[in-house]
Amino acid sequence: MIPLHTRRSTLEYCIIFRVHSSGLISFIQLTRLAAHRQMGWENLSSSSEFFLLGLSEQPEQQEVLFGLFLSMYLITVAGNLLIILAIVTDAQLHTPMYFFLANLSLADACFVSTTVPKMLANIWIQNQAISYAGCLSQLYFFMLFVMLEAFLLAVMAYDRYVAICHPLHYIMVMSPGLCVLLVSASWTVNALHSLLHTLLMNSLSFCADHEISHFFCDINPLLSLSCTDPFINELVIFTIGGLAGLVCVLCLIISYAYIFSTILKIPSAQGKRKAFSTCSSHLSVVSLFFGTSFCVYFSPPSTRSAQKGTVASVMYTVVTPMLNPFIYSLRNRDIKSSLRKLIWVRKIHSAQRY
Repeated sequence: MIPLHTRRSTLEYCIIFRVHSSGLISFIQLTRLAAHRQMGWENLSSSSEFFLLGLSEQPEQQEVLFGLFLSMYLITVAGNLLIILAIVTDAQLHTPMYFFLANLSLADACFVSTTVPKMLANIWIQNQAISYAGCLSQLYFFMLFVMLEAFLLAVMAYDRYVAICHPLHYIMVMSPGLCVLLVSASWTVNALHSLLHTLLMNSLSFCADHEISHFFCDINPLLSLSCTDPFINELVIFTIGGLAGLVCVLCLIISYAYIFSTILKIPSAQGKRKAFSTCSSHLSVVSLFFGTSFCVYFSPPSTRSAQKGTVASVMYTVVTPMLNPFIYSLRNRDIKSSLRKLIWVRKIHSAQRY
């Protein structure tokens, strides 16, 4: 038999537990809910993968897209590597203009290699997944090479300005040290700039829907998937990114304003054609690259659509790097002559082997 004082103590504890049971249950439920939400946010912020929807979801179009983009990719890489090889092997092309062109060709080859191989692999294995780390890596290198191309085009515009407007001082102004400094600064600044955007993107949490309506991890589609406020990311894009783009555009506009002014002052028509021919290839590449990129990032929201944005992205991420070697080789006698020499030397070596 239980003693009286023990029964009384047990009864008091039962009454106390009964009184506070509703509060305890509520506390347990709140704790479980908080833990569940915490696990959910951890899962969102540490998403294991995204899904690139690509250019088309129609199965019958996948083989056509694979063959088309594989051909474009191989042409782009081969063409840009040929330009680099021609410039490196020909001593007559060891000038500032071709030094910048070799770096531009390298940037184009790396630029297209950032996005197209992954898209081709996804089509081949019929798997649209890309890991979280792979997506951020692709974003970093994409931003690095797209901004590097813009910087190199601006540097090349300055080089053409000095060559046309101050031809007597060209060798002194565009010294090897200045050329190396301009290219090194372009690589360094854009590497840090891309790293900043990638780190800010890594700090965001992403919603359960990880489908990206694109064929690569671009910054705008990723921001649209964020569950947290991307205000800091957007602020950095419009300030630092906008400032970098504005510097490139202003450099291009000012350089070509002086170039056209100088060309118009040349009395003979032949002199005007000769002066303009030295910058016509560069002007074509600038128009193609900046025209298509502006359609992607600066078009009005009312006219913007995912399909139009994807088509414009293909133009400046795939088509422009593919066309650059053709533009420079077809309109440049020095490059054509160097390529002919390179092809003839390879033919002679192959004939001597046999």
